[in-house]
Amino acid sequence: MDDRSDNEFPIAPPVPRKGRGAVDNLQGRYEIAQREAVDDGWTHESDDADFPAPLRTQVFEERAKSILTHNQSPDIPFSVSLNPYRGCEHGCIYCFARPTHSYLGLSPGLDFESRIYAKVNAAELLEREISRKRYVPEPIALGVNTDAYQPVERDLRITRSVIQVMHDRGLPFAAITKSSLIERDLDLLAPMAERGQVMAAVTITTLDAELARTLEPRAATPARRLRTIRALRDAGVPVGVSIAPVIPFVTEPDMERVLEACAEAGATHASYIILRLPWEVAPLFKQWLAAHFPDRAERVMNRVRDMRGGKDYDSDFSKRMKGEGIWADLLRQRFRQAVKRLGLNERTNGILDLSRFRGAPVAGVSAPPVAVRAAGAKSRDDMQLSLF
Repeated sequence: MDDRSDNEFPIAPPVPRKGRGAVDNLQGRYEIAQREAVDDGWTHESDDADFPAPLRTQVFEERAKSILTHNQSPDIPFSVSLNPYRGCEHGCIYCFARPTHSYLGLSPGLDFESRIYAKVNAAELLEREISRKRYVPEPIALGVNTDAYQPVERDLRITRSVIQVMHDRGLPFAAITKSSLIERDLDLLAPMAERGQVMAAVTITTLDAELARTLEPRAATPARRLRTIRALRDAGVPVGVSIAPVIPFVTEPDMERVLEACAEAGATHASYIILRLPWEVAPLFKQWLAAHFPDRAERVMNRVRDMRGGKDYDSDFSKRMKGEGIWADLLRQRFRQAVKRLGLNERTNGILDLSRFRGAPVAGVSAPPVAVRAAGAKSRDDMQLSLF
């Protein structure tokens, strides 16, 4: 639970902490004692004396100056994104967004997981932005840096307020999450789905609950995420699975089983990303790997380097998502074959309808339906109908 009451935020900014820290308190990273009494699929047990005191979440109010982020990255199938929070309580050891806390003078390790910045004026800023006369509507990608449905959202409801604006103004969006909390907003998502204005993706890295508990210690269980896919499907919301990241010899053997389970649950599209280790994420992940898989740690990193041109990470747009070389090619072939066999990426056209947007129109500019498709996609198998 948060160390605040009645939605109060600390007045003073957090004191920066040096170092990485994400593995210095392995058992304290949102383990048994830290889990909340919510339907996230985990068994909620009493405090265990063998576990150190859990790290508690601190939430800091941020009055953002802008809320829409624009990008021109050729390997990303969206150009506008919105992130209600900085930092993420899910604590995924592989999260590519961890280095962003370094810009705040904080640790990309435990600080990223426990010191959350909430953009409390997100809905107000969005309303203001899309009301401008020169605003040209585009589908918005929601929660692509940090999860818009992380635990603090249960109380703060910032994500819901943003979705309410998009619902009321007819502005389409796509969301990605590891949380079952998205089901709370089905009353807004279902009517938007009927209008062709929303799609969702649920990230599932593995079906192994114990592995997921160490990789993503405060996210919902894999089984609970499958239930979320079913709930979204039953509500008429186009939903897919994002297998991200694929970690060689850790989650990689599970890829086909994840796709099969998600297809059975009602997913219509799928995508994957191989492990990305930018900046401080690399040493954090290596520490985690040595702690949990000492027998294969070097083997895993060697395979990562095989797909990254001999390096831990390559940020080149043409390589950072899927890698290069023989192993990356084999992984791509496995994915495509499984997707084809399961009929994924064929049951939806990936269209988000902008024609119903209600805002100040731009002279001479129309707003037709927009296809969400990855740049450079050459075939249906290459289509990235989820956010990544």
